[in-house]
Amino acid sequence: MVTVDIDVTYHGDPAGIAAAARAIEERGSTGALWVPEGAHDPFVYLTLAATQTDRLRLGTSIALAFARSPMAMAYPAYDVHRLSGGRFVLGLGSQIKPHIERRYSMPWSRPADRMREYVAALRAIWDSWQTGVPLDFRGDFYTHTLMPPLFNPGPLPFPSPEIWLAGVGPRMVAVAGAVADGFLCHPLLSRSYLAEVLRPQLAEGRAGTGAGEITVAAMAMVATGRTEEAYAAAVAGTKKQIGFYASTPAYKPVLDHHGWGELHGEAHALTKAGRWTELGDLVDDEVLTTLAVVGELDRVGAAVRERFDGLASRVVLSIPYAADDALGLDIASG
Repeated sequence: MVTVDIDVTYHGDPAGIAAAARAIEERGSTGALWVPEGAHDPFVYLTLAATQTDRLRLGTSIALAFARSPMAMAYPAYDVHRLSGGRFVLGLGSQIKPHIERRYSMPWSRPADRMREYVAALRAIWDSWQTGVPLDFRGDFYTHTLMPPLFNPGPLPFPSPEIWLAGVGPRMVAVAGAVADGFLCHPLLSRSYLAEVLRPQLAEGRAGTGAGEITVAAMAMVATGRTEEAYAAAVAGTKKQIGFYASTPAYKPVLDHHGWGELHGEAHALTKAGRWTELGDLVDDEVLTTLAVVGELDRVGAAVRERFDGLASRVVLSIPYAADDALGLDIASG
């Protein structure tokens, strides 16, 4: 029996998220609503969603950890969790070095070790707020030793947010296995890569920690549409997104797993030449259907569940093309 829940990701304008969140909740979906950190602040989105829903689980997929200090991340996550009545999940990712250093002007070093400490710092801050214990966190990357009462938001009537980590490389995946409540797979993902690479790495990181089983959420690209024209546009958009991911060195291991390592070099060369619109031309149908779920709208939801059955308990939809806000909900309901 397939028991995978499908979650919806919202990419639209901030003004539309309240209606989208209500629609998901009104359909009685068992899924959650996730917002990525891209061109907007995900905590603004989720604040709006929290105030317009009562049961729907909400999360960031992901918020950029290294773009903020642990303290700067702790406050908005804690506030959204409070506003939602305990329904918020903090999904964190590292991003890549050029974005952290050149876009955010923040430090980058030893990302796996830094992420492990980042999670510990967050939990120390929240523990101080929840219990009143003096804040005294001292690490290699972060130090938090000051929390006057004026700046302490006080305890919540429920536990602090769960922390889920995203990762691709083996060290970051192992860190997620060791310290996180959940793991968010990157959208450049196949069933075999999850089964043969990521799950063993998570298990290795988890071993000896005494923690229970980690929740695994597969972020999955899905290409579908309501019309033939929309379907064709979805396939083209998904191929372009795969090409973009393929150009990034951090994601090359996924390609190597399938014997497609040369695709990285070709895609990287196009981006260096500024030929971004040609990335999708590098992705053939075998690559597309291995790394994305492709199908008619009335069948693609079942195909998503079948692909990740037994490997993930949740699938977070990634729709890398222009689509109406209801498309993800229709996939999840299918």
